[in-house]
Amino acid sequence: MAGHRVERVAAQLREEISAIIMRDLKDPRIGMVSITEVKLTPDLRSAIVRVSVVGESEGQQAAMAGLDHARGFIRKELGARLSNLRFAPELRFELDEGIAYSVRVSQLLREVEKGSSDAGS
Repeated sequence: MAGHRVERVAAQLREEISAIIMRDLKDPRIGMVSITEVKLTPDLRSAIVRVSVVGESEGQQAAMAGLDHARGFIRKELGARLSNLRFAPELRFELDEGIAYSVRVSQLLREVEKGSSDAGS
């Protein structure tokens, strides 16, 4: 039962953090950012927020720095928006490179497929 609540709250946090980043943050370093996953501790006191950032390595690092800088603001906004929690969780942002990895693999597969079709002609 407690695990189900943690999952529901994590999903709610994911939606709210995404909305805060899209609408309320004005930091130019934070561009194309999407929240891929939120992992909450069972006591709901801290959360690891996995973030996917579109762009090169420098842009990704700048976006992560912007998110770390805005962490207090995001937490304050979560506290105001989530009335079902006693405490807004402490946030830690991590870069999720899974999407970039899958895009790279798809690109390599297309190149291999194109090379094999050219060789067969």
